[in-house]
Formats: sequence, C-alpha cells, structure tokens
Amino acid sequence: RRSVMAVDEDLFTFVRHALARGVDRAQIEEVLLDANWPATDVHCALRRFAVTDFPVPVPRPRPYLSAREAFLYLLLFSTLYYGATNLGVLLFQYIDLAFPNPDAPTGVAEAIPTTIRWAIASLVVALPIYVFLTWYTAKETRKDPTKRASKIRRWLTYLTLFVGAAILIGDLTTLIYNFLSDELTARFILKVLVVGVIAGAIFVYYLRDLRIDEKEDHV
Repeated sequence: RRSVMAVDEDLFTFVRHALARGVDRAQIEEVLLDANWPATDVHCALRRFAVTDFPVPVPRPRPYLSAREAFLYLLLFSTLYYGATNLGVLLFQYIDLAFPNPDAPTGVAEAIPTTIRWAIASLVVALPIYVFLTWYTAKETRKDPTKRASKIRRWLTYLTLFVGAAILIGDLTTLIYNFLSDELTARFILKVLVVGVIAGAIFVYYLRDLRIDEKEDHV
C-alpha cells in the first residue's frame, strides 16, 4: 500500500512527464480526474509548474513556513481579533448609554466611561498595526504570488472564517430565541446588529480573499 507522500510524488511525476511531452494542461487534468484523482490534488500538481513556452517543465518554488512569516500572520490575525472585540465593546457601551438598562446591577453604568476609554485605547493601538500588516503582507504577495500559498496564512484564514460563521450562527440564534420569547428591545436589537455587522464584514472579506487563492490554484 502506497503512502500519501508516494502517491503525491507519482502524481507530480506524471504531470511533469506529460508537460514535457507537450500535453495540454486541460487534457492532463481531465485524464487525472477520470482516474479518480482528487481535483485539489490535480490542481496542486499542475500549479507546481509554471505556465511557460520553455521546452522543459519549469517548477515553481514550493511554499514553506518561516518564523518571520508565522510571526507576521499571527500578529496580523491577533490584532484583527483584538480590534474587532474592542470595537464591539465600544459600540455596546454607547448603546447602553443611549438605552440604559433599568435592571442593570448597581455600578454598571458608572463603569461605562472606563470601559469606553479602554476600548478606544485598544483600537488606537491594534487598528494601525492590523492595517499596516495587511498592507505589508499584500505588498509582499504582489511581489511574490507564491506567498499566497502560505500554509499558516490559509490555516488562520480558515480559522477566522470558522469563528466568524460560529458567531453569526450564535447571533442569529439569539435573535430568534428572544423574538420567540417576546423579549426584543431596541438595545438588544442594536447589539445583535453590531455583532452581526462586525463578524459578517470579517467573514465576507476573508472569504473573498480565500476565493482569490482558489482561483490562483487553478491557474
């Protein structure tokens, strides 16, 4: 029984030999799919070789994980989560100021100004870092498109999509539950909208980014 690595090497070797013989990429893909190879593996194997008129298949550099790359993406996504959380906290406090909760425990209202100051301070620090890192990594990717295949970048992107989807599901569930319980208030609806808009915006942005990656994989 062949190992996964051996099977992958067989696939890459087949693609290399087929390209060397001048076989069209679409034809190579079709025959491999007919042979029941997974489409993702086929696309990956084809992407290993650059599209060029050179008579010999030209391999593309394989992505690898460096400590610098891990640091950049971990910091980028950490500031995203931190900034999004504090943006939500900030908006929640303004909603509580506009629509006070008469049943809130004593001292909650007095703590709102302190919470607002902390949330603003957090955004002042986290937001510029996130924007800069997003710009910087995008610039690096434009210079070297193979960086889009970064494993840690894709893992963190999928993790972000999972977290965003989970929050949206929980947000919608809470809304429906309170609706069925006849406990909808302006304060509650606004907070649900805040959570939905923040999580939804992040989800849509990174889903779009991931789809760009998938298109690149098919090139």
